[in-house]
Amino acid sequence: MNLGPSDSFSIPVQLSDRLSLELGEPGSTLRASTVRSGSAVVIRAGGEVDAANEHTWRGLLAEASAVASRPGPLIVDVSGLDFMGCCAFAVLADQAERSRRRGVTLRLVSSDPGIARIVDACGFGHMLPVHPTTESALSAA
Repeated sequence: MNLGPSDSFSIPVQLSDRLSLELGEPGSTLRASTVRSGSAVVIRAGGEVDAANEHTWRGLLAEASAVASRPGPLIVDVSGLDFMGCCAFAVLADQAERSRRRGVTLRLVSSDPGIARIVDACGFGHMLPVHPTTESALSAA
């Protein structure tokens, strides 16, 4: 299942005006698209996440998570990110815990083995499962 913006089975998620403005600013280093398919929500992120845009990253994850419904999942595809600061992983772990309390599982997507190593080294492996593709994250039990 391809959950790109042109997929007829997915619906773009309307983000808040504030978040849309932050992501659309000419100098923004973070790009993202968010779609919903059934109870699943998929974020595809690109660019960079660092201390300068951590608040935007946190807002993106919170708004997308609010749209995901039980049983979810909330899929965060970071394959398009060129850089993820430590804060990006901490925000992911925080959102994973918040989502879990609502019955929604956050699943990370990246084929970069370095991402899985960082998740494990930070002690987030139990709450941030890493999948190589969006399709595998969607089909995970």
